[in-house]
Amino acid sequence: MNRVRLEVGKAVVGQDGAVTGLLIALLARGHVLLEGVPGVAKTLLVRSFSRAIGLDTKRVQFTPDLMPGDVSGSLVYDARSGEFEFREGPVFTNVLLADEINRTPPKTQAALLEAMEERQVSADGVTRPLADPFLVAATQNPVEHEGTYSLPEAQLDRFLLKLVIGVPAREAELAVLRRHADGFRPGDLEAAGIGAVVGADEIRAAQRAAASVAVADDVLGYVVDLARATRQAPSVQLGASPRAATALLAAAKVWAWLGGYPAITPDHVQAMLLPAWRHRLRLRPEAEIEGVSVEAILASVQQQTPVPI
Repeated sequence: MNRVRLEVGKAVVGQDGAVTGLLIALLARGHVLLEGVPGVAKTLLVRSFSRAIGLDTKRVQFTPDLMPGDVSGSLVYDARSGEFEFREGPVFTNVLLADEINRTPPKTQAALLEAMEERQVSADGVTRPLADPFLVAATQNPVEHEGTYSLPEAQLDRFLLKLVIGVPAREAELAVLRRHADGFRPGDLEAAGIGAVVGADEIRAAQRAAASVAVADDVLGYVVDLARATRQAPSVQLGASPRAATALLAAAKVWAWLGGYPAITPDHVQAMLLPAWRHRLRLRPEAEIEGVSVEAILASVQQQTPVPI
């Protein structure tokens, strides 16, 4: 997993946290949503990551006229056989890059619901399983930009993590410009020297190892208390669901495994709290008007919830 970080660093500078988030989502069998303004290398990050892990990757550019069948697949009439056959969509891959997912209407966004949760696609009464491992890495621009459609709560809840990609620090931005001045081209990752450093078998073994990390009952209780505290916060209209609690637990187990811990601690839970829940809480309208942020609420919940010792 450390080799993956180093390999992605050949093309992407200053986004180590986002690379770690992608690793956590992959090993926790989840999906990740990357949000940031245009031009902060969201797409390049996912392309470099998928190349480093050596898995089959497909990219979908989400646009307002994209149809659900363009993502999941559709029935096509074969004139030679006189029958309809199912033509697989780009979702039948290991890593699906859903670029600018909030540029398409909810009808097309919903085409990913079954694939992300059940890891299968149902069409014409037939259920077709997806590849293993399977990761959806979606990018989106902030909702205040024009021409975007906010993802519905059911869609957001299927993302294990939401990572906010910010503008890199000055030193990292200088390194980016230096690479471009030396001839780096984002479209040519092969020239950048990025190659596969792990394979599907290693990833599946890492997933099993991370899932076997032990969890004490008091830590489980801590996760439940955090979830219940979000539901009782006065500024929150929709708090963390039981699925949000299981997502936080899964992410904390992977984070603990990456650090070499045999069991998760409250520190691991706290480290994953913000990326695992920042997209799952819905604020009351009056709280949004007053400028209350989800990040501030989660920080308050973490501070007020007793930590098991």
